[in-house]
Amino acid sequence: MDVKQDILWRVYLSYILVVVVAILIVGKAFYIQQVQGKYWRSMSDSLHQKIEEVAAERGTIYSEDGQMLSTSIPQFDIYIDFGADGLREKNGKRFKDNLDSLSIQLADLFKDNSAGGYKKILQQEFKEENRYFLLKKNISYREYQQLKNFPLVRLGKNKSGFIAENKSIRLNPYKLLAFRTIGLARDSFKVGLEMTYDSVLKGKIGSRLVRYIAGGVSVPVDDAQTEPENGKDIITTIDVFIQEVTENALMKMMIGNEAEHGCAIVMETATGKIKAIANLGKTSTNNYFEDFNYAINPTEPGSTFKLATLMSLLDDKKVALTTPVNLEGGVWHVNGSTVYDSEKHGKYDVTVKQAFELSSNVGMAKITLNAYGNKPNQFIHHLHQMRFDTLTGIDLVGERNAIIYKPGSRYWSAISLPWMAFGYNIAVTPLQMITLYNAVANNGKMMRPYLVNTIQQEGELNRAFEPVTINDKICSDATLQQLKECLEGVCTEGTAKEVFKNSAYKVAGKTGTALVANGNKGYTDEIFQSSFAGYFPADNPQYTILVVIKNKPHALNHYGASVAGPVFKEIADRLYATYVRKNTYNNVVTAKKDTSFFTYTATKEDVLQIAKHLQWHYKDSATSAQFISLQNTGGMLSLANKNFTDASMPSLVGMNLKDALYLCENMGLKVNIKGKGKVTEQSILSGLPIAKGQIINIQLN
Repeated sequence: MDVKQDILWRVYLSYILVVVVAILIVGKAFYIQQVQGKYWRSMSDSLHQKIEEVAAERGTIYSEDGQMLSTSIPQFDIYIDFGADGLREKNGKRFKDNLDSLSIQLADLFKDNSAGGYKKILQQEFKEENRYFLLKKNISYREYQQLKNFPLVRLGKNKSGFIAENKSIRLNPYKLLAFRTIGLARDSFKVGLEMTYDSVLKGKIGSRLVRYIAGGVSVPVDDAQTEPENGKDIITTIDVFIQEVTENALMKMMIGNEAEHGCAIVMETATGKIKAIANLGKTSTNNYFEDFNYAINPTEPGSTFKLATLMSLLDDKKVALTTPVNLEGGVWHVNGSTVYDSEKHGKYDVTVKQAFELSSNVGMAKITLNAYGNKPNQFIHHLHQMRFDTLTGIDLVGERNAIIYKPGSRYWSAISLPWMAFGYNIAVTPLQMITLYNAVANNGKMMRPYLVNTIQQEGELNRAFEPVTINDKICSDATLQQLKECLEGVCTEGTAKEVFKNSAYKVAGKTGTALVANGNKGYTDEIFQSSFAGYFPADNPQYTILVVIKNKPHALNHYGASVAGPVFKEIADRLYATYVRKNTYNNVVTAKKDTSFFTYTATKEDVLQIAKHLQWHYKDSATSAQFISLQNTGGMLSLANKNFTDASMPSLVGMNLKDALYLCENMGLKVNIKGKGKVTEQSILSGLPIAKGQIINIQLN
């Protein structure tokens, strides 16, 4: 019996010991994980080093006039390593000595907490020895520069524990302006120029050796880095002023007509440069945004396509402008279907030119079927010569091919040819259409549309893009002159005559009104697409413009002349007043003496050199002054001294930028400049006292 009890006692004791040991093990594991977890994880992290990629600074996209359209700006996440040796030495004396002043300045900078609140947070994290405490996310470069001069922080990361993690965000300063064309620069989703020129903009990735600390976050190891090569900048052909004018004109009509979506393109006639490209679509909140690049996606062009039809007919000498055609009152039955003219006119016997000016679907369908009914491939061949079956080649990823049905295909039918004649049963991109109109404006020379002028690296030219001719002659000279006559007739006698009535300049163009399908619903919703394509001034084309707007279902106002036409005219009016008319005046030479008063200030050396070259006659009252004033009074030029002192502000009006900068900087002023040309305004008025370091704003004309 005693033996049995002895055995049981030993068993119980062993069991108790095992339980106690198990409890101790579990307790120790819990203590290590929950209490000492941060410490051991940071120890583990600190033993790891790794080569990490360093992203290059992405290049900037500029407009042709030097405005930033897309750029990268730095942002910083600020962390504190409260386990840093320099922060904890001498029982944390450095931390405690700077805590109050640091807390006050943090509260003053970020304004999201009181000085007492910051002090309490910092004390708590110091007590817990947090190895990677997030102080602030996404602070700006300006805030970071201020932070670097704060107490404790200015001692450096080894003594303060402050760690700044640098990152860049992409910013479009003009927001909506050409947003879809410029594009986005997100890692997972790029479009527009950001995608097309991604390899140029992104630069070359560098590398650095990093040490991992608490939380698996990496800290750079000093002097172990291969510097990245920053991306190159691209200078686009876009003009900010023209882009703003284009988007505002399009937006106004879109809102007024509650349209679904639309686009407007402005092209420089001689070069093919895209000066503006606006794409607006209606959002779920009934606002408008650059949601899609409609300019490079095919759609039924409607009557603007009649230019291509007429070009084919005239070049093949199938018709003349005086050839008679019966419009059947605007309704024509053919091959079991009916062609309708979009506007009721009730006309019958007209000429081909009049049919074009009236935008008659019946007229164009009849003469096209009569000319190419037995040889439709001849008509298709003309479309090939006009490059409708080829991408324009614009430097923009995502351009889609046109849809052109050919004889023998499953989609070709007895009505395909007559319907194509007036822009139905075919889909081309607005960019292809404006390229054709631009070729007519450019005396038959078809230019490739393009968006980038140059690529630059740190201000130095890396690559320049020149205008490219993709077709030297789209048709004969005789055909070209007849097409121009018809396009001008549309704006004086045809469907657009009311739009351009009393216009200060001549316009050549074509209206378009196309009934388009609404997805699976077909044509029952009566959705019309309004368009206008043309160029101006018609006698000396400078710009070609195309406007395409898809209206809401059953829109009362849906004709090309009343929807797209006014958008074209508003853009053209602004460009004519700002660029075209100014250039025209500058080219006019008159023998009449200019008696208007003017005064300019420049160095005497420059004025005398110009006067000698231009053989001016003038009265010279200037002596030895460096700067002189050139004045015209009643047709008599005179030179006079222009003396300046450092104590008061001189008049800069009339100076060129070089002389104004030279003068201001010698006086110790800091200069902000806006505009180009000569000085017209200055923020510090003439005669006022000045001090070194003072800022002056200069407006040029």
